Amino acid sequence: MKLRRSMLFMPGNNPGMLQTAPIFGADSVILDLEDAVAITEKDSARILIREALKSNDYEGVEVVIRINPMSTPFAHDDIDAMARLKPDAILLPKATPEDMKELDEMLDRIEKEEGMEPGTIKVHALVETAYGVETVYETIKVSSRCEAVLLGGEDLAADLAVKRSKDSEELFYARTKIVNACKALKVASVDTPFTDTNDYEGLRADTEKAKKLGFSGKLSINPRQIDTIHEVYSPTEAEIHHARRVMYAKEEAEKEGLGVFSLDGKMVDLPIINRAQHTLDVAKLIGLI
Repeated sequence: MKLRRSMLFMPGNNPGMLQTAPIFGADSVILDLEDAVAITEKDSARILIREALKSNDYEGVEVVIRINPMSTPFAHDDIDAMARLKPDAILLPKATPEDMKELDEMLDRIEKEEGMEPGTIKVHALVETAYGVETVYETIKVSSRCEAVLLGGEDLAADLAVKRSKDSEELFYARTKIVNACKALKVASVDTPFTDTNDYEGLRADTEKAKKLGFSGKLSINPRQIDTIHEVYSPTEAEIHHARRVMYAKEEAEKEGLGVFSLDGKMVDLPIINRAQHTLDVAKLIGLI
């Protein structure tokens, strides 16, 4: 189980931010070659990321590199240079089944050239177009490398020709469709960033909404957002205590040959047991127990 409560974007052309990226406490960092990097700086950003990964300690942090869209002239150079660095994952923007297939084939070739095990480099799909939303299930299915789907709300709103609102009601369909596809195929789903970096109450409300819909984490555009995201996505003491009681009651019920049992007057069956186990697994990963 890989924890992705928070995934923090870092510009690939900023040496200082690349150096400090591992220390902010995010579960994943996304080193960006796309939006954060001007057209004239793409080559130098690749070099900066390469040197950052060589000289800085990213241990314990998932390193993801966002390449430029496959429709741009920069994508193939990005893939060729970044895949050979063996990041944890490549982030495919404007993800579609067709682009996922092309990326998968390029990574197959690079891994063979570099003597890597097939499938070493994983892929995350950034869904941010109407077509991408409608084909998200197919995009995941294209490649066994795909471990997560991320929602890009700003670009999606632009593609839908609607204004992005603070409550993100315009993203409801995309959010639920992505979560459902990810749950069906057992990959992680990560919600779009909350773009007002000074509104912590809004961030908390948006993160709680994402968690309630089933997202396993949230993208972040500022290190100051990480603590709030982690608080929402970390089990509380009460949740951990209840999960422990469920698992203890399960053990007692099994001794009596019972598959379904009652706790505090409420029936407990497999879905509740699985949720309790997940709560304890997350708590262990983040050191709460």
